Amino acid sequence: MDVQKLRDQRANLWEQAKAHLDGGLTSGEDLAKYQAMESDLDAFDAKIEAAERADSRESRYGQLEAPIFGGTPAGKGDADHLGSVFNSFLRRGMNALNSDDRALMESRFDTSIQNAAGVGSGAAGGYTVPALFRDKIVETQKARGPMFQEAEVIVTDTGATLPWPTNDDTANVGALLAENAQATEQDFTFGTNSVEAYMYTSKIVRASLQFMQDHPAPDAWLARKLGERLGRIHNQHFTTGAGTTQPDGIVTSATVGVTGTGSFATTKLTGDNLIDLTEAIDPAYASGDLKFMMHQTARAAARKLKDSQGQYLWQPSLQAGIPNTLAGYPVVINNDMATLATSSKSVLFGNIKDAYLIRMVKDVTLLRLVERYADYLQVGFLAFSRVDGTLQDANAVRVFQTTAAA
Repeated sequence: MDVQKLRDQRANLWEQAKAHLDGGLTSGEDLAKYQAMESDLDAFDAKIEAAERADSRESRYGQLEAPIFGGTPAGKGDADHLGSVFNSFLRRGMNALNSDDRALMESRFDTSIQNAAGVGSGAAGGYTVPALFRDKIVETQKARGPMFQEAEVIVTDTGATLPWPTNDDTANVGALLAENAQATEQDFTFGTNSVEAYMYTSKIVRASLQFMQDHPAPDAWLARKLGERLGRIHNQHFTTGAGTTQPDGIVTSATVGVTGTGSFATTKLTGDNLIDLTEAIDPAYASGDLKFMMHQTARAAARKLKDSQGQYLWQPSLQAGIPNTLAGYPVVINNDMATLATSSKSVLFGNIKDAYLIRMVKDVTLLRLVERYADYLQVGFLAFSRVDGTLQDANAVRVFQTTAAA
């Protein structure tokens, strides 16, 4: 797919859309044409993002020779052999493996997940997946939501509760020091968040025996399906999680920096709202990776905004590696944020990587369920992963909230 051609087509469509906006959308026909163009712009965005992800995967998967999430590095031959054995296990189960390959899989047996009466059963327990399979799951999760891409991600070998220090030193300043005078002390003030490891499941994915036997790459298919399911729930909780029994969502935990007031309409944004939101961030973060994160409905409203010189604040990207911008800042779409409506938090701004931490436990465990679906001639697969997320620097982001009434 020619990504540059798609960008050029999107830019041309955006110029047409701006012409309709400048005309005032005075008729129902004009409004309908603009709304159709807006839908086409969203489609171009999705195609470009998908094409760029595909190019990125091709580069990474073609070069991967060892696990990227820690552990003992493996040579390409070792990784290839484990992948081949794992693929055979997915297709035909443990009984189809030779003694050496069975021993290799059994070395990855997860004793924490077992059936009480499952000795010798295909569903007796879970097996930790090879690094490449796990990396494909993670890559799919990144494609399903932006939090894995934008936040700081750490990977631990176990899921033990992890005390994580937080710090806000922006209020502390240096001081003049007279000759021969003793310097005063000013300790850093640290806080602590406990980062847990909540267990998530993909729910059961079923595949027919014919599919498992005939598909050229069942492992890639399975990694994609499991990653999609895990990615959806992870991104949702990293965005709006309530904490305590699930991760602390970045939107839930972020401080409201700007509230819509006066004649503000709940279905629209104003340029002043966005300017005020960018100014709600402490200047100490000005040199960081600042960006907007918003729901798609907020982007639709933001496309219509102009500055005092009549120039549109929204600028679509024209080349690879350059994101769409709003008021000069990159824009990340996260549809797990609230839609633009009364009392919603639909727009966030700041340095997301500094603000939010995601913790992953390295191992992903997979169960192969044979007996349960034998009468359907199907095999069930069930994956488990352990993650958590927390706001580590509350000053690095601010969120915009609409008023309860226009």
